[in-house]
Amino acid sequence: MTSGAFILDSVLKRDIFSTIERGIWRDATGEHPAVRRRYDDVKWWVKPLARSFARREARALRRAEGSGHTVPVYELAEGYLVRGFVDGVPLQLARPHGDLAWFRSARAGLREVHRRNIAHNDLAKQQNWLRAADGSAVLMDFQLAVCFRGRSKLFRIAAYEDIRHLLKHKRSYCPEALTPREKRILARKSVFNRVWMATGKKLYIFVTRRLLSYQDTEGRGPRAMQEGPRIAPEIAGFAGVRDVHITDFPTAGGSFGLYAFVEADPAVTAEALHAHVAGRLPGQLPPEHIQVVAALPRSADGTVRDDLLRLVALNQIDQMALLPKSDAEAAALEPIVRGRLNLTDRLRRGI
Repeated sequence: MTSGAFILDSVLKRDIFSTIERGIWRDATGEHPAVRRRYDDVKWWVKPLARSFARREARALRRAEGSGHTVPVYELAEGYLVRGFVDGVPLQLARPHGDLAWFRSARAGLREVHRRNIAHNDLAKQQNWLRAADGSAVLMDFQLAVCFRGRSKLFRIAAYEDIRHLLKHKRSYCPEALTPREKRILARKSVFNRVWMATGKKLYIFVTRRLLSYQDTEGRGPRAMQEGPRIAPEIAGFAGVRDVHITDFPTAGGSFGLYAFVEADPAVTAEALHAHVAGRLPGQLPPEHIQVVAALPRSADGTVRDDLLRLVALNQIDQMALLPKSDAEAAALEPIVRGRLNLTDRLRRGI
C-alpha cells in the first residue's frame, strides 16, 4: 500500500534505465513538489540494475536528510522512487561564472553529505549539481552513492574524489578563486581513480554504450541526438535561413518531439520549412514545432544559448529567471518566448 499519490506534470528525461517525471506528491501532510524515477517499464534484463540504482539512491537520500543540500524521499516501491523536487537548474545551464557563493554552498553541502559517511561517486557530471532559486547548491542523483559504516580508507578515497570533481567545476567557472591547496588536490588523482580510468571506466563504457546503447545526453531524448543532426543541415540550406537550433521536448504519448528554432528572413515560413524537410528527407518525421525567429539568443562569443532555448521548448518559462543572460540575449529571447509553440506539454495522471 502506498503512503500517497504522485500526480504527473511532465516527463523530464527517459533512458534505458528509467523515466524521470516531475509532478506533485500528495500525502497526509499535504502536497509537495516531487520527481518520480520509474523503472517499471524498462527491459527485463535492465530491471535488476535499475532496481538497485533506485534502492541505492533512496538509502543515501534518507541518510542525507537534514543536510540542507539534498531532497527528501517520499516513497520507494517496486517499480519507482519518488523524491523531492528542487526549483533550480543544473550546473551546465546555470553556468555560475564568478559565483563564489554557490561554490561555498556546494562545498558545505558536500561536507554535510560526507559527515554522514556518504560518498556520491558521480559528481563529475554537471547535471548532478543544481543551482537552486535562492542561489544555493543542491546535490542530485545518488544512484551510484555508497553509504559507508564508518570513515574507512575506501570512504576517504571516494570522498576525496567527490571533492576533486567539485573543484574541477570550480576551475571551469571560478579559476581565479582556486586556492593553492585546491590546485594541489586537482593535480593529484587518487590511486583508485587512476586504476578506474585505466580499467573499470573502459569496461563501463563498453557495457553501457556498446551493449546497452546508453548515452548520457543530459536530459535530451534520442531524437534530438540522432535525428536533429540530420534535419538541421537541411533546414539551414533553405533560402533565407541564417541558422537553426534543434532541441526536444516530452510529448503526451510518452516519447519526445523535436522543436526547431530557425533564424531566418521574414519571408520564410514554418510551413515551407516543414515541406522542405519532408521533401529532402523522405521517411523522416519533421520537427513537431518549427519557430521562425528574427534572431537566436547568443552569448558574447556567438554561441547559441542552448540552455535558454531548451527551456522554451520544454515550456518551462518559470525557470528562465534562474539563468544568467545579457541584455542582448534577453532582448532576443523575449519574442521567442512570446511566440513559443509548445504550450501543451503538461500531463496529469496519478498512481
